[in-house]
Amino acid sequence: MTQKALEGIKVLEMCRMVCGPYAAKLMADLGAEVIKVEEPGKGDPARSRGPFQRDIPHPERSGLFLYLNTNKLSITLNLRKPAGKKAFKQLIKETDILIEDNPPGFMKKLGLDFDSLQAVNPMLVMTSVTPFGQTGPYKSFKAFHMNVYHAGGDGYLLSSGPEFWHREPTRGGRYLGDYEAGATAAGATMAALYARDVIGGGQHVDVSMQEALISLNRGVLARYPNEGVVESRATRQYEWGGIMRCKDGYVLLQAFNEPHHWTGLVDLMGSPEWAKDEKYRTKPARAANRDELNAHILDWMKDRTMDEIYHGGQARSVPVGPFYSPKDVVNNVHLNARGFFAEIDHPETGRLKYPSMPFKLSATPVGAGVGAPLLGQHNDDILGHRLGYSHEDLIRLRGDGVI
Repeated sequence: MTQKALEGIKVLEMCRMVCGPYAAKLMADLGAEVIKVEEPGKGDPARSRGPFQRDIPHPERSGLFLYLNTNKLSITLNLRKPAGKKAFKQLIKETDILIEDNPPGFMKKLGLDFDSLQAVNPMLVMTSVTPFGQTGPYKSFKAFHMNVYHAGGDGYLLSSGPEFWHREPTRGGRYLGDYEAGATAAGATMAALYARDVIGGGQHVDVSMQEALISLNRGVLARYPNEGVVESRATRQYEWGGIMRCKDGYVLLQAFNEPHHWTGLVDLMGSPEWAKDEKYRTKPARAANRDELNAHILDWMKDRTMDEIYHGGQARSVPVGPFYSPKDVVNNVHLNARGFFAEIDHPETGRLKYPSMPFKLSATPVGAGVGAPLLGQHNDDILGHRLGYSHEDLIRLRGDGVI
């Protein structure tokens, strides 16, 4: 089959940066028609964020924007102007899903809140993605990725192990939390879309980015109200092992849970004489002598590569993994054998390699085949051909700052 899983589903996206656009991207790559509504002249702020191709800032060459907006269409609308609202409501009539990330109350001020839009289209699923949700005392708080990531508790737990106790808490690299919350928003939206046939109409999906991140740490967070235990990066230490340096990088060694983990590691290291010492014979003994044990392991690792340790450990059922660089990942034999990276053409950047979807469907194709849109690239197609605006109408709307 060539038909994609979400083919025929129409999505409007009114989002910026990462979280909402990622949710919509997942739908676009699954075949939904996603129309990205951007502000005239400026567009999504992600267009001004790097990295840029050849490090030259350009609104159509942002790697962040290009990745997050594959397979989408772009129109520009000023929704503060009556003509912009009118065109938006015309689009809503034929829309299945609206994803927006404005502060609570913003859409109501525009007259584009869920109740108003459902009057136009009773089957509409409207997903609102905000840092802290549509209700509660924090609902109007502004927040960036760093704020929300730490509000979810994850930053307090990083980086693990006593070697990092002296450091301040860290956050996930780049926009890790926003991507995780975006995936949550996509899943919740699909549930509401499915439920339309059950309840006979659309509904409003309220996504709290903070709660999406908290849900990933529910096991750790549940310990405090039930046991009075507050975990931190200091308490989440490894009995021994952990993040360890080797010849060409770092590996994470977690060989302390089962007896065969230790025996496999000893075999991997060539059964050195020091490993026969009584202070390493039992699991409690190894934990009690972690510093000396780690010194021996590090001395052995310094002459071995990540792949030697990883594949050697894997063959012996030793839990150990390499810390790959972006270069290592892109050149990974396994990922390339699965066709994970896709080449996509774009009028400004030419053909570039992109990460694709992290799953495959046996009956419907998945993939990012069309590059991100230029700002307002589809104004004529969507507003003109689909909504019936004439060439003169579009000229007037441009002159009035509506598009």
